[in-house]
Amino acid sequence: MRVLLVEDDRMIGVAVEQALKDATYAVDWVRDGQTALITLASQNYDVVLLDLGLPQKDGLDILRDLRSKNNPVPLLVLTARDALEDRLRGLDSGADDYVVKPFAMAELLARMRAIVRRKGGTSGPMLSNGMLTLDPSTREATVDGVTSRLSGREFSLLQALLIRPGAILSRSELEDRIYGWGEEVESNAVEFLIHALRKKLGSKSIKNVRGVGWMVSKER
Repeated sequence: MRVLLVEDDRMIGVAVEQALKDATYAVDWVRDGQTALITLASQNYDVVLLDLGLPQKDGLDILRDLRSKNNPVPLLVLTARDALEDRLRGLDSGADDYVVKPFAMAELLARMRAIVRRKGGTSGPMLSNGMLTLDPSTREATVDGVTSRLSGREFSLLQALLIRPGAILSRSELEDRIYGWGEEVESNAVEFLIHALRKKLGSKSIKNVRGVGWMVSKER
């Protein structure tokens, strides 16, 4: 999944960015509100982690701007503002969840998974198309009762497809989900990962739509 981290505190930003990368997320990190708005206007994200006390433009203004434009991106507020009024203001402005600093990274990751599931119309912890099931907490995929452990990028690619079963994702869309800014996109990386996934999960697990992209089937 592709994550936008909007955080001006360098120490917190470095720690969160590294934890997200360790959890196999593709991460872009910006440090002020104006850059965040420009970035969100030009790039699609699966999750936004938004600090409120930002230079140039306040996080609440960014949140209201996004929701006024009907941008449904899952958004989790990260802030030191812990008063009840602040939490209510953030949620009423369109945040999907609200985490007060300091926080445990394990909790942040779990909350991210939860809001992505809810936005995708799934309440349970697993992603599934009826044939294939993916557990985001363990990076394990199960087909016909056989469970396989996935590498970080195998998991990221399969997760992108299972969030929208039946939707065809192009090579560039899949690359966006597995590479962040500054990361070198390896030649034929998508094909290599899909080949590896098919070896683990079966040749029918991911379908190629020639000249367009790849997909997983909807529930059978």
